[in-house]
Amino acid sequence: MKYIYTLIFLFIISSCNEEKVLLPVVGVTVTNLHAPTTSRPGEPPAGTYVLYSFAKEDTVSDNSWDIAFRATDILVNGGVKGGSEEPERTGKGGAYIASDAYFNVKEAPADTEFVQDSQNDTAIPRGSENGWYIYNSQTYVVSPIAGKILIIKTHDGKFAKMKINSYYKDSPESPNGLTDQGQHYSFVFTYQPNEGLRSFD
Repeated sequence: MKYIYTLIFLFIISSCNEEKVLLPVVGVTVTNLHAPTTSRPGEPPAGTYVLYSFAKEDTVSDNSWDIAFRATDILVNGGVKGGSEEPERTGKGGAYIASDAYFNVKEAPADTEFVQDSQNDTAIPRGSENGWYIYNSQTYVVSPIAGKILIIKTHDGKFAKMKINSYYKDSPESPNGLTDQGQHYSFVFTYQPNEGLRSFD
């Protein structure tokens, strides 16, 4: 019996001394993620949001989503929904907008810096020059604001940073707001899969 107790004690000591194996930080490029609105030009956006998971690197249809897209709107899975067509917020996500070059953003800020969606506002503000994009009313072009990096707290409390490169299909260098197909997101993101870590390196 004493021998068994000794083995258990040694196993516990050994387990405590083992270092946790960390998963690698992931960098992903996404092209032509279609997030259309069913409304006509000049009308408020309408229709279903496209739900995306950083961990799965793909769209999802369950509560594991981290961000949701519809036209120029981007939602996070944290807070409360602001309209009947929005998905329910079941996670603890949030967003912080950094103004810097993508590779200069080395880590996620403190939890107190993150904003969640609410009934009246979204964590990533809607409207031209308020969040991630500028809308040119003369050319009808939606352009990402240079140097705006979206840092996302995921639905399960991990972190990702993302940079939107284009709002048009196949990312034309000089999009035409009348002929090019909008509502197609191309972006890059870096995902930190380890709980409690904020670094993107």
